[in-house]
Amino acid sequence: MSGNEGQKITAMLMIEVLGRPKEHLVKTLEDIIKKIGEEKGVKVTDSKIKEPTLAKDQKELFTTFAEIEVELDHLQSLSILAFKYMPAHIEIIEPENLRITNNEYADTLSEIVRRLHKYDELLRVMQMEKRVLEKKLSEKK
Repeated sequence: MSGNEGQKITAMLMIEVLGRPKEHLVKTLEDIIKKIGEEKGVKVTDSKIKEPTLAKDQKELFTTFAEIEVELDHLQSLSILAFKYMPAHIEIIEPENLRITNNEYADTLSEIVRRLHKYDELLRVMQMEKRVLEKKLSEKK
């Protein structure tokens, strides 16, 4: 049984992007908001995209962010969003107090660890590919 059985969790995510052209940034954030809304157990209840501005000390790169309010069925869904979309900021709006069972916490930690292992595996593959490319480049000199 869940510690928050039947209770929805409302959270605010802030997602930042950097790039060009500035129109592309708005489209990218719109696509991210759509994908978040398609996640299992997640409903986007509100979103606001700030107008892109030139990034500090830049002449061509723009930056902007989106504030995305979500309603979640489970606390684990928030952990998944955090790892999948890497928001710059997360705020749990309600409930004020979360109750979580040891099984829910263990499931959440297991999901986090599973994703970390996946990222670690990708990093190792990329490092090996980099070494192979560097070796090939040095052989051509």
